[in-house]
Amino acid sequence: MPSSSAAPPLAAHVVSPGLWALAWRRLRADRLAMAALAVLGAFLLMLLLSATGVIAADWERETGVHYAPPTFVGAAAPAATAASAAAAAVPDNPFDPLADDVRALRAQLQSGGGSAGGAGEGAAPRRATLPFGADKWGHDVLLKTVKGGETSIVVGLVSAFVAVGLGTLFGAVSGYYGGIVDDLFNWFYSVFTSIPSILMILTVAAVLQQRGVLTIVLILGLTGWTGPYRLIRAEYIKHKAREYVMAADAIGASDWRKMFAHIFPNVSHVALVQLSILAVGFIKAEVILSFLGFGVPVGVVSWGSMLNEAQNELILGKWWQLTAAAAAMAVLVTAFSLFTDALRDALDPKIK
Repeated sequence: MPSSSAAPPLAAHVVSPGLWALAWRRLRADRLAMAALAVLGAFLLMLLLSATGVIAADWERETGVHYAPPTFVGAAAPAATAASAAAAAVPDNPFDPLADDVRALRAQLQSGGGSAGGAGEGAAPRRATLPFGADKWGHDVLLKTVKGGETSIVVGLVSAFVAVGLGTLFGAVSGYYGGIVDDLFNWFYSVFTSIPSILMILTVAAVLQQRGVLTIVLILGLTGWTGPYRLIRAEYIKHKAREYVMAADAIGASDWRKMFAHIFPNVSHVALVQLSILAVGFIKAEVILSFLGFGVPVGVVSWGSMLNEAQNELILGKWWQLTAAAAAMAVLVTAFSLFTDALRDALDPKIK
């Protein structure tokens, strides 16, 4: 009887998924993380559209009356008009009473009113209410919040990337090489942490002597790297003696390849957590810098400057600008925290 034995078919070549593919697979299974990612995508899309002038380009246009309430609240009672006019006459900054007049003239020129006599000719009537209300000058709070988000998100994210980048680089070099290199970086770290953070921020601000978004990014980024440095250094000290690093050394991998191609993916969840914490903290720090006079310059709006203005408005019972800025900040911060926590868990090699 003829032999019917046949050679078994060759097994298909199977490629095991890498770290980032496994992380993305775990991340997609987390519905809360996907919802947070969608919210972050919406904020980034808003930032892009605002930066290109597609939306909120005319946020300085005075479309409403002074302190126009939100539409769902309804128009202010006529009896309150005199009180509102008197309140509007109070300057925002008592130490510089001309600042309000200068700002009013600038807004008038930008809106096309060349003179006091012709400012009202051909101008659209101001609305008694707006969807989210108006500020003292009649600016739409919704458009102002969108434009302010452009500044605050850029400040928070870019500053956090600068701080985490510096902290990761310094921590990786210090923890991997050790010895005198580690001593040098530890001395540098000790000098920075021995100075109170607010004094360090004011020192860097005084050295730069300029106001603007780039200045705020440098102030926060150059003073916020110490936390990531301490954690990343400890992780590199722990990982550099493990078997997979020794195997990479045995095949002739360079030090920089071992640090950033082999070790860093296994400690990247630490950097991501620090990125989330610092981004949230830097968005709030921009509020403090604006209050101290080191924030965004005049003519640039941010959530920090909106909250700074709102402290005077609350005395008058005008809460909508504070609510809009705080709500936008809370949604962004919550979504960012949830997503980075989920991404940290997805990248953690100990979680299968």
